[in-house]
Amino acid sequence: MATTPAPHHPQAPPKPTWDPRDPVRPLLRPTIRIRLTLLYGGMFLIAGILLLSIIYLFTAQALTDSVSELPFKVVEGKVQPTTSWCELPVQGTGEQLNDAVSVCLRHQSDLALEDLLRRSLFALLGLSIIAFAFGYAMAGRVLSPLGRITRTARQVAGSDLSRRIELDGPDDELKELADTFDEMLDRLERAFSAQQRFVANASHELRTPLAINRTLLEVHLSDPGGPVELQQLGKTLLATNERSEQLVEGLLLLARSDNQIVERKPVDLAEVAERAVDQVHGEAEGKGVEIRGVRAPAVVQGNGVLLERIALNLLQNAVRYNVAEGGWVEVRTETGPGQAVLVVSNTGPVVPAYEIDNLFEPFRRLRQERTGSDKGVGLGLSIARSVARAHGGRIIAEPREGGGLVMRVTLPI
Repeated sequence: MATTPAPHHPQAPPKPTWDPRDPVRPLLRPTIRIRLTLLYGGMFLIAGILLLSIIYLFTAQALTDSVSELPFKVVEGKVQPTTSWCELPVQGTGEQLNDAVSVCLRHQSDLALEDLLRRSLFALLGLSIIAFAFGYAMAGRVLSPLGRITRTARQVAGSDLSRRIELDGPDDELKELADTFDEMLDRLERAFSAQQRFVANASHELRTPLAINRTLLEVHLSDPGGPVELQQLGKTLLATNERSEQLVEGLLLLARSDNQIVERKPVDLAEVAERAVDQVHGEAEGKGVEIRGVRAPAVVQGNGVLLERIALNLLQNAVRYNVAEGGWVEVRTETGPGQAVLVVSNTGPVVPAYEIDNLFEPFRRLRQERTGSDKGVGLGLSIARSVARAHGGRIIAEPREGGGLVMRVTLPI
């Protein structure tokens, strides 16, 4: 009877070779504490051995010099001084002569100790410089994984969740931290991807019925013989359907713009702003809003369609949320140190500073939430912020004195 082979299971990733619940095994791991203890303990031991060796050599040399160069000499049974600081009596008793010789020897010993101290200080200074340089280099080598973790975290902060640390080396605390960080990034990437796929799929699924509804309503409204009440109802439903289509398109664009821009091409913000002005020009004339401003060339690397969406959304908000008479919108583009700037400012109602952050939240409007406005679906500024972040830039809103806002989009060149 033939036996059925056992099913092959995928091999699990390797786990740490130590158990964190075991009170003994962690002591045997090549931890950072043990490595630093061995490193700096060994450096201290080597420095001490070198310093003792140098002091021993200096002391031996000083003793040799003191013995070989006595401050006096014996000539024909008489003791004669050989230095100016050694004063010996020409005549005197043996006790007086011994005392004078002792004074000379003590003075020579003091000179030898001063020379030894001076040389030891120079040696200590040299060893200190070498020890600090070596310690700095070794500390940088030991802590280099932290720099790698920090760089990866900064890249992830720029909306690039595909980055991983993948740290190699001993199974110590830093590798454990890097592996935990990689696992967290995996979960975040899966969560963000699932959310974006859901929004994109839902938006695509809603497009078809909305398009069918719009077609049916337009066919019904094209019949001139229809009742007036039904014509009015059809126009209301068509406006509601158009609003729903805008909402779906906004959700789809918002889901797409949250990703990092991979394919980048040179885009002139001045040209983008001009196209947005052309699209909003009719609406601005209808509301009596003047569009002005100087647009200097400002070339960035990015997606032209998404950047045009930033300018269009800001312009539409600036025109729609304006004063009833004598309103204006100023659109400027300029360049700065390493960055290009798009500035859209307008007249309008006074905006409290504490309301600024809420304007960038989806479906939020000034003093309104979710519903109750026919000026948009509440996604314009959210989309603009997402597109700016995807290009590595940012958008800042500031209340304008006298009413209105100043929207400043900064993108790297």
